[in-house]
Amino acid sequence: MAARAVWSGVIKIAELTCPVKLYTAATTSDRIALHMVNARSGNRLKRVYVDDKTEKPVEKDDQVKGYETSEGAYVILEPEEIAAAVPDSDKVLKVDHFITCSQIETTYFDKPYYLLPANDVGDEAFVLIREALRKKKAAAIAYTVLFRRLRPVLIRAHRKGLIATTLNFDHEVRSSKQAFKNIPKLKIADEMLELAQHILKTKAGQFDPTKFEDRYEDALAELVKAKIEGRKIIPFKRPETTKPNDLLEALRLSAAGKEAKSAAASKVKRASTAKKGEGAVPKRAAPRRKAS
Repeated sequence: MAARAVWSGVIKIAELTCPVKLYTAATTSDRIALHMVNARSGNRLKRVYVDDKTEKPVEKDDQVKGYETSEGAYVILEPEEIAAAVPDSDKVLKVDHFITCSQIETTYFDKPYYLLPANDVGDEAFVLIREALRKKKAAAIAYTVLFRRLRPVLIRAHRKGLIATTLNFDHEVRSSKQAFKNIPKLKIADEMLELAQHILKTKAGQFDPTKFEDRYEDALAELVKAKIEGRKIIPFKRPETTKPNDLLEALRLSAAGKEAKSAAASKVKRASTAKKGEGAVPKRAAPRRKAS
């Protein structure tokens, strides 16, 4: 891999160990970077920490972390104290147990990493682990210290390698029951459900991330380009929400396809034009002159 490994150590499954390296699987380095700038001077701004009582800037060497015990009172934690309290990385991805892939709850996913063999000596053990996981359609739950934190990690077979995904702890994930509790219970008409299922069937496809469009980045790039060129940007118009009374008709049009949509749009346009014509006041003809 061209990227630099962010972690190196071993996978340990019972008495089997395999040297591995961890590489970031996702990056944001290609995103457009915006900076805070002084609107008057055009100069870039820099962040300065100030004392909230004296309002004076605080030098970097005097900036430490603290835990608020009561309003305005803090326990100061020196960098050395925090480092001493955090468990040292033992460089071991120790597998605790295995689960079937169907059990994976994606809301607990944090960040993906590529897991590769660290050297030629570990190739055979690595391939053995990968193929065992693939054939059993299983994933391993392991633990290790990453970036000074003990993290649970999900390890799965992926093509020629392994994907290691750090997991959120249970207390970090909001309850779905609480999040969805205010959604009302509604009875959906059979025809609407059948139409919706038909649309899903006609729109069936394959997972292809190469076709994902980063519309925000594209729009931001176009905005920057337009500002440089002095052009005016037409603001994006959000589509209107389908009203409950129009839901069935929207489903029917969606299920019928583009031709039906085009015909319906033409029908609406004709009806609108006709309505305007009916309501229009005809111009009075100019009076004829009598012949002298």
